[in-house]
Amino acid sequence: MPFINIKMTKGRSLEQKRELVDGITKEIVRVLDVKPEWVTIVIDEYSRDNWASNGEIHSIKFGQGCGKQGTGEK
Repeated sequence: MPFINIKMTKGRSLEQKRELVDGITKEIVRVLDVKPEWVTIVIDEYSRDNWASNGEIHSIKFGQGCGKQGTGEK
């Protein structure tokens, strides 16, 4: 029984998360040849105040957006 744990910053919509878990489930079923009901996915969400890389807190480095929002990238 595959157990997938996704860690990401808060801010994604329910629709984005639904699409994400649907796609991951389908790929796990295809690659591992298991039934979809055997696939468990847990999403852990963190605020940017509690996430850092390269010694910098993400809410300061990138702003409050999620993903590429708040970084100036498109």
